[in-house]
Formats: sequence, C-alpha cells, structure tokens
Amino acid sequence: MQLKDSILLLSALSAGTAAARLHGHERRHAHPVEKRDVGDIVKIEMDGKMVSWTNEWSGAAATPAAESAPTPAFQAEGGATQVVTVAAVPTASQSSSPSQSSSPSSAPADGSCQNWYDNPSGEFSRDGFGSSTIDNDQDYVFYKGNVGSPWGSNIKEVSESNACNYRYVIAVHGSEKDPWTIVFWNKIGPDGGINGWYSGNSAITLTVDAGETKYVAFDSDSQGSWGAAKGTKLPTDNMGGYSCTWGEFDFGNSKNSRDLPDGHTWSGWDVSAIQAQNANQDVQGMKICQHSDRGCSSISNLAKNVVNAYTAAEEGVDGIGGNYKGNDGVRLHVTIDFDE
Repeated sequence: MQLKDSILLLSALSAGTAAARLHGHERRHAHPVEKRDVGDIVKIEMDGKMVSWTNEWSGAAATPAAESAPTPAFQAEGGATQVVTVAAVPTASQSSSPSQSSSPSSAPADGSCQNWYDNPSGEFSRDGFGSSTIDNDQDYVFYKGNVGSPWGSNIKEVSESNACNYRYVIAVHGSEKDPWTIVFWNKIGPDGGINGWYSGNSAITLTVDAGETKYVAFDSDSQGSWGAAKGTKLPTDNMGGYSCTWGEFDFGNSKNSRDLPDGHTWSGWDVSAIQAQNANQDVQGMKICQHSDRGCSSISNLAKNVVNAYTAAEEGVDGIGGNYKGNDGVRLHVTIDFDE
C-alpha cells in the first residue's frame, strides 16, 4: 500500500522535515531527507520521469502572517509544469499548544446492537459526525479526503451497543497491565498541511485502562492514524511529531472506490513503527485484524516480531497491511501493548 516515488517528492519539498502517510494504493509514511537550501535545484525520479524545481522554502517556522510555505512549481522532463502546495510544518515549539483538538465531553450514547461488529439492518449512521469535506481529487501524497468540518469531527468514540450502526469501527483493546493514551488524527492537519501527526493535533484522545475496550467510529473517506503509548501522553521526536507506533487507516477512500460496484468502498490499514524507529525511540506493540481474523498487521513490543507491518526497513515497500473492498462495514480489532 505504499508508493515510493510520491514520498520522495514530498520529502524533498518539505526541505528536510517529516512528511506524510498516504493510503489506498499510495504510500502512507514519509521521513526526512537531506535538507536543501533556498535556491537549490531539486531533482528526483517520479513515475519513471525526472522531476525538478527550485526550492523556495527554508523550513523556517511560519509566522502568523504566513500560514503556508511558498508554492513551488515542478516540471517532469518532457512533461507539463504542475504546481504543488506544501503547507509549513509546525516546529516542536509551535506544536506545544493544540491548534485543533476535540475530546469526548460525555459518555457515548447507548444503542441496541447485539454485537458491535454486526451490520445494521438499514443504512449506516453518521450521527455525531460533523459535516463531510469533499476530496480534492489529487494523487499520491497530495490526496485529501474527509477531515471533518470542524476538523477532526470525522472521528468519534462510540459505545459498544451503538458501534454496529457505523460503517468503519475499531475496537481498541487495552493493555493487561497499564493505562495507555490513544491519540487519533487526520493525515491532513487543521491548517490544510500534510502535518496532522504533530503534537497538538488530535481529533480525539482516549485513555484506555488496563483490560478495557473502547470503540471508535470513522466517517467515510477518512485518512490518518492513531498513536498509542503507555501513560498520559504520546512521545514526540525532535520536530514535535508523534514518535510512537502508529495504526494507519484509510476508510472508504472515495478515489479508490470509484471503479467499484455501487455501495462498495475500499479501505486499508497497517501498523507502522517507522516514526518510532527513525526517532530512535521504543517501539510499542500493536496488532490490527479484521473481526474475521483476516488482514492482520502486527508489531510486537520492541519490534521483536513483525508480521505484515512497516518498520524502517520496509519504508519504501508497497503492498503491506490489510485491506477490504465491499459494501459491509469494516470491523477491526486493535490490540495495544501487543507481545508474542
């Protein structure tokens, strides 16, 4: 599920900062590359063609009057020039105060589901979500699906007895020993940049106590991740990005679903330790499986055992993780503090 060329492009555009995860048939994660100075000519290979542009961004922190970086143009040799917008990535100090965050203010409403993993008898519910945002029809790392309006309102905690009414649901099974914090975010941040995983950005934040299970629903066409760590907050790297093990999701990707039969959608997911390993920090165990026990992706604590999941060694590999195409709901078990 990863595409190397698109990430090389974004990494270079980001001038040495962390980039982004993609979903569907695109790559989901990107990482720093060599920093380039303003005025340098940047060349990379993308889809078999050389792409070049003049770097106009120094990587300096954005000021209140400048919310995004300059818009560079790039040209594939023998092809047309295209314009790419890359929003400024927040620095660690900028990220210390949330730019957008929402947390459950009360217990989620009860429902009448016999089993959380069932499908409803009628249509799937959107109760409690904000307005949907329309996808931007872009390719690769630039794809923006539904981030919710307001931002983050495409992700919400639900009760076990109400979970079956939603199309995309995960059950988060807590550690056997300790409380853990789970933070959920969209790939696209509140400012429209590809920076949703920076500290301070949170669609919802949950505490999952030892032995507890919590349920989270996602609106259609949502792309992003969740991070999980023991204690009250997630670790961060020196840029302020969440540097724990990630569970990555792409639920009901509208662009990848266009060629499917009516009512069918494409979804994908995986576990990734890339961010933690690139920051030289501990890898937390996590396992994601469909309720049918198919499409499993797992990394054990400290990455002792990796199955169908991403470590730094698989950074440019495609086709890792689980996926589903169909008209039923997606039901995933997420086990944190996973070890075997």
